[in-house]
Amino acid sequence: MRKLTGAVFQSLDGVMQAPGGPEEDPTGGFTLGGWTFHFWDESMHESASKLFDADYDLLLARRTYDIFAAFWPYNLDDPIGAKFQRINKYVLTHSGEPLSWEGSHRLSGDTVEVVSELKRSDGRDLLIQGSSTLYPPLLDAGLIDRLVLMTFPVLLGRGKRIFDGSEKPGALKLVDHFVSNRGVIFATYEPAGEVPIGSFESKPPSEAELRRREQWKRERA
Repeated sequence: MRKLTGAVFQSLDGVMQAPGGPEEDPTGGFTLGGWTFHFWDESMHESASKLFDADYDLLLARRTYDIFAAFWPYNLDDPIGAKFQRINKYVLTHSGEPLSWEGSHRLSGDTVEVVSELKRSDGRDLLIQGSSTLYPPLLDAGLIDRLVLMTFPVLLGRGKRIFDGSEKPGALKLVDHFVSNRGVIFATYEPAGEVPIGSFESKPPSEAELRRREQWKRERA
């Protein structure tokens, strides 16, 4: 069974759109592309290498694939470009447009069913890059085995996000973390079952608290 990792560059307010450059993805009127650039430094090298030097194939949505296919095959002197050229690129798409990048494989159909089948197949583990549309269904179905959130100290206000509110509730376990010299937080999580629920109450609720609860019940009705 292949393991699936989602690796996300995100702002403090959860935006993951166009981290690499101004022209990367301006859809929806997004004007702040390239917001990660000035935060990269040598202190991030080890954590980034741990992620990108691993043995994996890519799992991409079509828009991210188009962005990558127009850039990385023309930058093979970059170690990431050379690696992306060599490995398989699995692309979830409903488009009939050809996938011209070497090593590309079209996946079509229901996202959850297709990715479940891919995970059951033989091959390298899988890494999602970009591809914001893949996260809601895959998180809801419990198909992401590891989530790496690289959080940059900026607020972007609007843009594509990894979380859209449709996720199935669940707990996560922090298995690795690092903070760069410029405040970028690398946090790696794995699923940890249901959300644990408890209370700090140490004695029976007051009359005021009981009235508050009843009032809120009426307001929600």
